Formats: sequence, structure tokens, C-alpha cells
Amino acid sequence: MSFMKAGRLFQAALLLVPVLVLAACGFHLRESAALPPSLQRIHLNVTGGGEFPRMLTRALETSGVTVEDNGGAGIAELRVPVAAFGTDSLTNGGYVRITEVSVHYQVQFDVAGPDGQLLIPLQHINMSREYSYDATDTVGNASQVQAIQHSLNDDMVQAILFRLQAAGKHGLAVPASAASTR
Repeated sequence: MSFMKAGRLFQAALLLVPVLVLAACGFHLRESAALPPSLQRIHLNVTGGGEFPRMLTRALETSGVTVEDNGGAGIAELRVPVAAFGTDSLTNGGYVRITEVSVHYQVQFDVAGPDGQLLIPLQHINMSREYSYDATDTVGNASQVQAIQHSLNDDMVQAILFRLQAAGKHGLAVPASAASTR
């Protein structure tokens, strides 16, 4: 075997190893949620604005749902009365200086079916992320909080879609006391 062929074989092996490692660890791309037929046309009623309603709309549309501008007969309604961020200081350094901060995100939602009956009772989902706070870098802190909020919005949308999908698989009966994710 020539030196060139051995080099090509080595390159091919280097490309094959990461693929085999990813396949062995169970990695797979996130699929869109399979929502029940009663939720194929849905109206979103989200309190507040920002990035969350846009991300939720996009995720629902990716899952094959038609998001309607207005509610009405034959259209399910996903109501989100609470979608709020909060922060807490976790640790203090010397001279009462904050060194770690936690960003919390709480969302509550329920779903009424196309006939107006409650399909999914009020659900509470709480998520949080922690980060190191640097009092001398206010611009960096603000951008870090924005990145965390974007990540929490994305995770929250996926958590809602998983609950909608689970409700469809289990006859649209999700207990109101479902555990929150953290």
C-alpha cells in the first residue's frame, strides 16, 4: 500500500470515528412534536410580548399546526396567562458583593379544545439558569442575561410542546399537578 492510500484511509477513519461515537451515545436531532388532531388549528393567547410568542408560534408551525390569528369555532386555544422572568442573587462575596445570579422563568398555560372544553388544565413550568456575576462588566452581564433568557425561552417552548404531545398520546388528560421541570 502506498503512502497516499494510507493517508486517505487514515482520513476516512478520522471522519468515521465521530459519526460512530455520536451514533453509539444515542444522539439524534430533535424532531417536531406530533400533536393530536384536535390541536391542528390553534389560537395563541399569550400575556405579554417579546420573543416567547414568536418562538412558540414558529415551533407549532414546524409541528404542522396552523396558528390562527383569532379564536373561534373549531379552533383550539392555548392560553398563557403567565410568562415571567425573575432574578435572585445566589452568593455574595466580600463587602456584600454579588458573585452569582440565578435567572428564573415561570410559565403557566392551559389548552381549551375546539369545542371550548378544557383539554389541558393549568400547567406550571419553572426553569432557571445560574451564572457568575461580574460587577465590573455591566455590558457583559446584560448580554449574558439576554442569552440565558433566549435559552430559557427555547427550552420552555420545547417543554410546552412535549406536554401537548404527551396529552395527545394519553387522551388529552394531563393532571394539573404535573411536576415542574428545572
